[in-house]
This record gives sequence, structure tokens and C-alpha cells, in this order.
Amino acid sequence: MKKSIFKFIAPILSILIFAGLAGGCGGKKDTVKITLSEVTHSVFYAPQYVAINNGFFAEEGIEIELINGQGADKVMTAVISGSVDIGFAGPEAAIYVYNEGKEDYAEVFAQLTQKDGSFLVGRYPADEFDWSDLEGSLVLPGRKGGVPYMTLEYVLKSKGLIPGENLTFDDSIQFAQMAGSFASGHGDYVTIFEPTASMLEAEGKGYILASIGMESGEIPYTAYFAKKSFIGKNPELIQRFTNALYKAQLWVEEHSPREIAEALAPSFPDTDIELLETVVTRYKDIDAYSKTPVMKEEAFEKLQTVMSQAGELKEKAPFSELINNSFAEKAVESIS
Repeated sequence: MKKSIFKFIAPILSILIFAGLAGGCGGKKDTVKITLSEVTHSVFYAPQYVAINNGFFAEEGIEIELINGQGADKVMTAVISGSVDIGFAGPEAAIYVYNEGKEDYAEVFAQLTQKDGSFLVGRYPADEFDWSDLEGSLVLPGRKGGVPYMTLEYVLKSKGLIPGENLTFDDSIQFAQMAGSFASGHGDYVTIFEPTASMLEAEGKGYILASIGMESGEIPYTAYFAKKSFIGKNPELIQRFTNALYKAQLWVEEHSPREIAEALAPSFPDTDIELLETVVTRYKDIDAYSKTPVMKEEAFEKLQTVMSQAGELKEKAPFSELINNSFAEKAVESIS
């Protein structure tokens, strides 16, 4: 009797044991789709595209749906409305929302870049550029209240140039239209991210004169954020996302501009590899990419100082409330 029962259940046990072993092998995570809105599409965000193209997100069981938000304000609106899961833009957007008193505000959980990534582009080449050349000129600075605008103003003031006094800002041009507007003949100078700046230079429509990031110093320029409620409901997912980013940051730090350019190529199919390499070299030269996703409190305070000097911040937001470094610190501890 016992033998006949064993004969009956043995095949079932074998199937169950095999299924359990197969499920445990490799510890593969269930794939989750995340909608990510980026402020713009730029080589400045190289580690993000490396994380996508080199499979670091896939290793963490994440599929990224990438959307171009075309401005930090629009990215934050999408995050707060719940139309996207995670936003990627300047932390100033999170500060503004926090200061509005929203209960379910956006928490910043990972930093990607630590310098301003824009370059000052002029109409004529200059072997020996001097900031005083901007006196009496018309400059296209971006959206008032955005970090590119405020950082440029911060740098200009340090050079004795005051917008509205000895030069003019035209902030009426949409961020995505600035390069086209300048190329069509509007303005004397414009601040543009890469690879657009190098493309303008290659076409003879503008000349890169200076790095805003080199002049402004370390600032938490672009970071990832999500609503507190989303982070609270999905801590494991946020951790996996941050782990993937940190893997990419390490990879970018350890590889050459050419290797990085090759990894970026699928995200910039209309840009040749030599131009991508040139752009990556520029960003590595100014130390634009953060080494880890952890945001430093002193750098965050400098950002708020820049915002205050620009007249855009009446009250500083507390670092401990707005910046959640727990995921970034755990990623560094577990992966390094």
C-alpha cells in the first residue's frame, strides 16, 4: 500500500522540487516597469543611459519607460499628479513644492550630477574669452527660477555682471527652443547643454566659450525624486533603482570617454561617436558626474544660497526633510 502511494506522489514531488530549485536559481527579480520623466535628453546624464543600455536596471528587475519632460517644472507636475513614477530634474523643483506646504511632497533620493552641465555659447570664437565680453549683450539664460538660469546669474554676479544693469536676459524662450532660437539669430550668447552645444559649434552657428559648472563649483544639479507616498509604498523598488544608478556611476568613473560614448550611442542614434566622445570628455574634465548617488548637505545648502541670491527662495527647505539618502547610502554600502 505504502509503495503504491509513493509511486503516485513521487513524480509530483519531483516536479515541485525542480520548480522550487528553478525559481531559486539566480534570484531573478520580477520585472517592474517604471515611468521616468527626464528634464531633457543630454549626454550630461551619461550614467542614466549607461544604466539603461548596459543592463543595470534590467539586472535589478526594472524596465524603464523614459519620457522627455522638457523642463523641471513640467517634470515635477507629472510626478505630483501621478502621471509618472519618478522625476529627474534639478532639486530646486522639489524645494519649491515642499515650500508650498504640500503634504505628499517629492523626496529626493539619488543624485546624478554635481556640476552645472551647461556651456556658454557665443556667436564668435574667442582665443582668450573674458566674461567682461558679455557687457551690453543679450543672453538667453533659460527659464527664470530654473537652476540653469540661477547658476548663470550666480556666476555672472561673481564676475561683476548684473542682469538688467550691464547686460540683458531674455527668459521668454522655452528651454527646448533655446538652441534653435540662437541659431536663427536671436541673442548674443546662450547657455546650452551637450551634445547640442557641440553640434552648434560643428555647424558653425555658435562657439563654446566657457563651462558654467567650472565657474559655479559643486552643486547638486540633477537628481531623482518621487512622491513620499510612492517611496513609502515601494521602498524595495526605489532601492533597486538606486542600486542600478550606482552601478552605472561606478562604471562611468572607471571607463574612458570612448567606452562611455559607445555605451551611450543607442540613446543618441543621430549623434556620431566622435562627437559623443568629445562631449563626455568635456563633462569628465569638469567632474560633472557624481561619484555616488548620495547628496551632500553642504552642496544642497549651496544650491539654496544660489536660489536665494536669485530672489527665488524666501525660506530654505530642511535637508533632513527633503533629502532621503537612505537608499543611496545602502547602495554604496552593499555594492562598493
